[in-house]
Amino acid sequence: MQRRDFLKVTAAGVLGLVTPPRTNAASQRRPNILFVFIDDMGYADPSCFGNPKMQTPHIDRLAAEGMRLTNFYVNSPICSPSRVAVMTGQYPARWKINSYLAARKANRNRHMPDWLDPQAPTTARILQQAGYATAHFGKWHIGGGRDVGDAPLPQEYGFDESLVSFEGLGDRVLFPNDGLCKQSAALERGNIRFLPKHRSTETYVDRAIAFMEKNRQRPFYIELFPNDVHDAHLPRPEAVEKWKQVTDNPFEQKFFAVLEELDTQIGRVVDAVDRLGLAERTLIVFTSDNGPTDWPSYYKQGQTPPGFTGPFYGRKWSLYEGGIRMPFIARWKGTIPAGRTNETSVMAGIDLSPTFCHAAGAAVPDSIEHDGENMLDALLDKRVQRSAPVFWQYGKPLTNLLPGNPQFISPSLAVRDGNWKLLIEPDGSHAQLYNLADDPGEQTNLLTRRPDQAQTLWRKLRHWADAVGFETEANDPT
Repeated sequence: MQRRDFLKVTAAGVLGLVTPPRTNAASQRRPNILFVFIDDMGYADPSCFGNPKMQTPHIDRLAAEGMRLTNFYVNSPICSPSRVAVMTGQYPARWKINSYLAARKANRNRHMPDWLDPQAPTTARILQQAGYATAHFGKWHIGGGRDVGDAPLPQEYGFDESLVSFEGLGDRVLFPNDGLCKQSAALERGNIRFLPKHRSTETYVDRAIAFMEKNRQRPFYIELFPNDVHDAHLPRPEAVEKWKQVTDNPFEQKFFAVLEELDTQIGRVVDAVDRLGLAERTLIVFTSDNGPTDWPSYYKQGQTPPGFTGPFYGRKWSLYEGGIRMPFIARWKGTIPAGRTNETSVMAGIDLSPTFCHAAGAAVPDSIEHDGENMLDALLDKRVQRSAPVFWQYGKPLTNLLPGNPQFISPSLAVRDGNWKLLIEPDGSHAQLYNLADDPGEQTNLLTRRPDQAQTLWRKLRHWADAVGFETEANDPT
């Protein structure tokens, strides 16, 4: 099936082919964009989304001054494909990235390239061509590291400046006594600085603030991608002590210390935006790349993995809600209403690139077809009905990273259309149908009660799979 035929089948309209920006006050302002993408933060890790054990006052302040979306999804429950989606506005399956990028042999075993094609339509390149100063500070993980030393640098994707970690090349911050960081250092290709992990986000924020100060007279686009909430959690030793009064779980103690430091650094960068007089000229978007960790090692030691998913089932590496539904905050003072919550609009990672481009008034070349949709209106407190479903593929047979809790292992395909969600294997087996409006925790499988709904979603999912090159079978959902 040709892609344009697929678009007609799945929606009564275009699936996110970005139209020329509207002439309105928002698009005329050419806002700065600060995109904060946390690594492994669960839906309910910020206290404004329900953390039951600690407060995150700086993140909460961002929410109080902006808009919360409670139906935001990333397009994969693992890092590399999730990042491809938010950076390109396209499903990662189009670029054959279905799991985390690793060493060359592991990538081959998953039928993956060693890096994202630098010709992919990144937000940074589109905005750079529109006159924006562009920078990426933090985790990269779309190419480079381990034994992959010839991956493109961030500059080849449209960034003027970059500072990454061991999952990328170019200037980077590495951690001492870490095997992957030692491998990264051996690859050279950039200015390399060794720092304790607990100082990494502080360092990225320092660079982001300096970049804003240098470019305050022109629009800028900054990706700030902290990775200290990803385990292993390595806080300042003295920061752990206070959390021993909150939990007996030693993994939670370290996690809370790391999350507290992350919250502090988020406060620093938001304060800098305000101090520079840029609050009304800057769209800040805050979210996460997938759900909280679920390594088997936690369970083997008799502990619950740290991180919270709120009312949702599943965690990282799962297509249940806990693995893919993320906290989402957008602040743009004077444009986005303060203190509001949008509980109805369904938004996804693939929507961010077209939304950012629209807000910036940046023309998207006709050669680029985003899978996502411009969802700026959803951030302006309007109830937006997306024109097409959201789709996912993750898990067997293409990856071996699955949740440590076997109950969280999901079918490897999923689709959400309105309030309905179908999870299913490529051969039509193990189908699960949920109405998320009534059952956000995915506890009641409605497959036998609503077989017609399951069939409809399965047809749409198979059309999508055909369009992105993933094989399915024409069996009835079972």
